[in-house]
Amino acid sequence: MTISRRIDKKDGIGVGLDVKRADLGPSLIRAIGNIGVSVIYQGLDLRIIWSQNFPEAWSDGDPTNATDGDFLPQAVAEQLIELKTRAIDRLNSSRIEISIPFGNGARWFDIWIDADTDSAGNARGVITTAIETTDQKRREQTLRALLREVSHRSKNLLSIIQSIATQTGRYSGTIDNFMVRFRGRLQSMASSQDLVTLSNWRGADLRELVVGQVARYSQDPNAAIRFEGEMPWLSPNAALHIGLAFHELAVNSVSYGALSRPGGFVTVSTDLIEQDNGSVFLSLAWSELIGTSELDQALSGKSFSSVTLERIVPTSLNGSATLEFVNGQLEYKLVIPHGQFEVD
Repeated sequence: MTISRRIDKKDGIGVGLDVKRADLGPSLIRAIGNIGVSVIYQGLDLRIIWSQNFPEAWSDGDPTNATDGDFLPQAVAEQLIELKTRAIDRLNSSRIEISIPFGNGARWFDIWIDADTDSAGNARGVITTAIETTDQKRREQTLRALLREVSHRSKNLLSIIQSIATQTGRYSGTIDNFMVRFRGRLQSMASSQDLVTLSNWRGADLRELVVGQVARYSQDPNAAIRFEGEMPWLSPNAALHIGLAFHELAVNSVSYGALSRPGGFVTVSTDLIEQDNGSVFLSLAWSELIGTSELDQALSGKSFSSVTLERIVPTSLNGSATLEFVNGQLEYKLVIPHGQFEVD
C-alpha cells in the first residue's frame, strides 16, 4: 500500500512525495525511542517474541522468550499476567500503573495491555506498551509534600499571629496603640517570611534577617549594626521568631536606646557552644549602650517585649533567653539548639 501526497507547483517549484508504509518502520522505532515508549509483544504463552526499547529497570539482558515472572517482582508479574490472560480470553484492553524497585528507590510505569488478533478476530498475542512516569511521580510526591508543608507552616503562622494579637491587646491600653503595635509586628513577620520564601523555604541568613528588621527603623542599618562572630543560616521557624525578637529590640532601641541617638549602634554577636555530649548550640546576643532608665522601664515587668523576648521566642525554639539592663548596658542573649540553625 502506498500513501501519496503531492504539493502543487508554486512559483515554478514543485515537490512530489511518495512514502511507502513499509518505510515507516525505522522512523516509528526511532520516534518510540525518543519519547521513551517501550513496546513488548508476547505470544499466547506470554513469552516475549520481540520488544523495542525494553525498560532497563525491568531487565538489562535480552528478554526474548522470557515471561513476566522472569524479570519482574512476583506481585507485579502476577498482576500483569492476570490482565494479559484476560486480554487473550476477552479480547479487551486494560491499563495499570506499576512500580519497580530500582537502586535506592523505585521506577514507575504506566502500562497498556492490548490483545493482538488475526484477520479472523482470534487472539494471537499480547501487545504491552509501557511509558516510564518516574519523574512525573516524583514531582507529584514533591508537590504533595510541599502542600503538606505549606499547610503546616500556615497553621503555625496563624497560631503565631493569634498569640501576637492577644499579647499586643493585653499591653496596648487603647485601640490606637494596639493598631500601631500590631501592624508593626505583622510587618516584621512579613519581612522575615519574605526571606524564607525567597530561599525556597530553607530559612534565612541571620545577617540579612537582622539588617532587614533594623532597616525599617534606621536610615543606615549597615552603620547602625556591628556584627561579631559567624552568621549562621536559620531554619524557617527560627527566622520568624528571631525576626520578631529583633523587631522588638529595634523598636525599643529607636525609641529609647542607642539607635535613638546620632552615631548610636547595636552589636549583634554569635558564639557556638559545644557541650560534652556533642550537642551544639548557638548563642546569639544583641547589646547596646542605653544611658537612660526609660528603656529599663519599658522592658521591665510584663510588657509585650519582655514576654516575647524571654518567653515566646525561646520557648518556640526549644532554647533559653535572658534580658538584662545593667549600668546603661542592655544585653539580650538567646541560646538555641542545632536544628534551628546551620553553619557552613
